[in-house]
Amino acid sequence: MLLAIDIGNSEITVGCFAGQELERSWRIMTHPDRSADEWAVLLRALFAQAGLDITEVARSIVASVVPMTTESLTDGVVDATGTVPTVVGAATLPIHLDVDEPQTVGADRMINTLAASRLFGVDTIVVDFGTATTLDCITKDGRFLGGIIAPGVRTASENLVKRAAKLSATDLTPPERAIGRRTEDCIRAGLVFGTADAVDGMVRRIKAEWPTRDVPRVIATGGLAALVAKFSTEIEEVHPDLTLQGLRLADEWLGQGGGR
Repeated sequence: MLLAIDIGNSEITVGCFAGQELERSWRIMTHPDRSADEWAVLLRALFAQAGLDITEVARSIVASVVPMTTESLTDGVVDATGTVPTVVGAATLPIHLDVDEPQTVGADRMINTLAASRLFGVDTIVVDFGTATTLDCITKDGRFLGGIIAPGVRTASENLVKRAAKLSATDLTPPERAIGRRTEDCIRAGLVFGTADAVDGMVRRIKAEWPTRDVPRVIATGGLAALVAKFSTEIEEVHPDLTLQGLRLADEWLGQGGGR
């Protein structure tokens, strides 16, 4: 089995693959102060609750945008599985970073676009709804063009509540109408409809600048992708496990001698 882990600023996505099949996945909160022992205990508990044998993990791979969590979590993986995780970087992936500062591109963005180019085989815009909402652009031959980084839905919600004394936290559920009749409905409409419309506008701008003759496919991923995509006219498909699939593909590439 392959253990794939994507460490984000707000959430960590964990997946267990048997071959190409994703057997089980989990989303857990990112806690930078967890020790390696705590991560090992948590991983064992997740596998046990799912009826999986963690000792069957033969390989592990990690992508991270949270350096302070990377070391403790990878040490926890070693303890729990006996495998030393491959930590993904630009040098380990079969994509070309055609940007001005390739060293600043986050591992999650690289992994998402690797998955898109390999799984779909067409020019693609990947919209990832995480702590930030990112729109990343890749051609079918694996050329990463760059993209857009905007505040994430939950990030915008938390900042709004923090800075407005009379507003309180609101569950992110589908709004029924644009004109809210209660404060919670107004916030919900602003966050969800506002994000969907912003994404649609940014996608149209990207398409207008696209460097090839192909019209890129628009794929959404991330925890809130399904919610926002319902109200978007540009998002064509939702793939909630795209990042984990990208990690699997990176592991396959390395297993075949790529990047070595």
